[in-house]
Amino acid sequence: QVSAALKEGRVTPTELCQRCLALVQSTKFLNAYITVAEETALKQAEESEKRYRRGQPLGVLDGIPIAVKDNFNTAGIETTCASNMLKGYISPYNATVVQKLLDQGAVLLGKTNLDEFAMGSGSTDGVFGPVRNPWSYSRQYKEKSVPKPHSEDEESDWVITGGSSGGSAAAVSSFTCFAALGSDTGGSTRNPAAHCGVVGLKPTYGLISRHGLIPLVNSMDVPGILTRCVDDAAVVLGSLAGHDPKDSTTVQDNFKPFELPNLTDVSKLSIGIPKEYRAPGLSSEILSLWSKAADLFKSAGAKVIEVSLPHTCYSIVCYHVLCTTEVASNMARFDGLEYGHRSDMNKSTESMYAATRREGFNDVVRGRILSGNYFLLKQNYENYFIKAQKVRRLIANDFVKVFGSGVDVLLTPTTLSDAVPYKEFIKEDNRTRSTQDDILTQAANMAGLPAINVPTALSERGLPVGLQFIGRSFQEKQLLTVAKWFEKQVKFPVIQLEEVKRHGHGVFQHQKSASFS
Repeated sequence: QVSAALKEGRVTPTELCQRCLALVQSTKFLNAYITVAEETALKQAEESEKRYRRGQPLGVLDGIPIAVKDNFNTAGIETTCASNMLKGYISPYNATVVQKLLDQGAVLLGKTNLDEFAMGSGSTDGVFGPVRNPWSYSRQYKEKSVPKPHSEDEESDWVITGGSSGGSAAAVSSFTCFAALGSDTGGSTRNPAAHCGVVGLKPTYGLISRHGLIPLVNSMDVPGILTRCVDDAAVVLGSLAGHDPKDSTTVQDNFKPFELPNLTDVSKLSIGIPKEYRAPGLSSEILSLWSKAADLFKSAGAKVIEVSLPHTCYSIVCYHVLCTTEVASNMARFDGLEYGHRSDMNKSTESMYAATRREGFNDVVRGRILSGNYFLLKQNYENYFIKAQKVRRLIANDFVKVFGSGVDVLLTPTTLSDAVPYKEFIKEDNRTRSTQDDILTQAANMAGLPAINVPTALSERGLPVGLQFIGRSFQEKQLLTVAKWFEKQVKFPVIQLEEVKRHGHGVFQHQKSASFS
C-alpha cells in the first residue's frame, strides 16, 4: 500500500522518512533502537525521491523505511551487538542482506536493540537496557489490566518483547518502520514476533546469506524478516534470497521472487499437528487457540492430521549443547587485538585477553562460553558434542518422515504463553528463560526448515498470541501462501496506541492500514 502511495505521489520518500523518524523519537521510551541514522536515512530518502521523479524506482522497496538488528554489519553506522565488547565498532562493509535492501532503495532508519550478542529470549540483557513491548501501552492491554494501587510503580508494569530480536519486533509493531531484519538461531525472530503481534519469518537455512551477520551459531543462524503482514514478508524475502559468493552455505540455485496467490481452496492441503508440541508449561489459552486454528483448517476442507516428531523431547537439550559449543568457538575472535574493546591491562598478553573478555562480555555470554568449552573438552567431546550432532540428525529425520508422509505444513504454537511483565521475567535467569522460550521454535533451526509466526488473537490480558507454521525445506512459497490464508481468516486486530500520550512522549498517531493517508 505504501509502495503504491509512493508511486502515485501521494507521499514522498522524504515525507515518509520524516514521519517514521518522528515516530522513532516519540516512542524512544520503548528502547527499540540503539542507533538512529537520521542523516543517512534522509539522504537515502532524498535519492529515492529523485528516482521517483524520474519515474525509475528501483523496486517495491524503494523509499520504504526499514530497521536492522544491531548484529548485522552496516558500513558507517555503529554495530554493537548490544555489548561493551563492540561499543564504538564501525564496520567497513555492509552485511549482504543490508546491501541487498539498500540496492533496492530501502531507507535504513537505524539499528535495533537485542540481547547481548543475541543470547536471550527477552531482549532484556543488552548493555543498552531492555526493550519494552509496544502492546504494554495499547488500549487493548490497558482495558484488560487490573488497576494497581497508586503506590505501585506504574512505569514497571510493562511487558517484554521476547527475544532476541525484540528491538526489531517493537520497531515494526509501533509503526516506526515497515519491515525489519532480525536474526533467528533458535526462535529469535518468531518469539518476539509472537509477543509483539507481527509476522516473523525464519527462512530455510541457506536461502539467505549470513555474510555480515555477526555469528552466534553458524549452523543454525538465519537472517529473519519482521513485517506487519505476510505479503510484506514475501516481498522482503524476494529481495534477500539467493546465492551469495561470500557465504558458502547459501544455495547455488537462482531464486525467483514470487507474488503470493490468494488461496481460496484449501481442500488439497494437509496440515500436521505434532502431538509433542503440547509442551509442559503451554498455557490453556494457547492450547485452545491452537485447537481452534486446526478446526478452522478442517472446516475449510483441509486435511488435518495428528503427527509425531518423536525426538522433540530431546531437542532443547541438544540445542543447548550445540549452541554453547559454537558460541565458545565464535566468541574466541573477541580477544582485544583486532577490533572492539581492549583492556588497559598490560602485564601480559594472557592477562590482557582475560581482562578484555571479562570487561567486554556480560555474565550470560561468559556463561555460554564456559559451558561450550566444557562440552568441547577432549574427555567430553564424544559424550556431548558428537552425541548432540547425532540427535540433531534424528530430529531432522523426524521432519523428513512427516513431510514425506504427505503433510504440507505443520501448525504449532510459537510461545508457551503471551508476553510476561518484565518484573516477572527477570526473576528467572537467562538460561532457564531461554530453555522455556525456545522450546517450540528451536527444532526448526536444527532441521534448517522455514517457519513463520502469524499473529492470531489477543489473550485474555489483551496481549498478542501467535501460531507457528513450519514448512518443507525451500518451500517458502507454499508456507507463506498458507500463512496468508490463515492471516486473512483470523483478522488480527490493529494495535491502538492512544495511551502513549499519557507518558508525556507526545501524541502517538497511527493509521489502521500500512499506508500513510
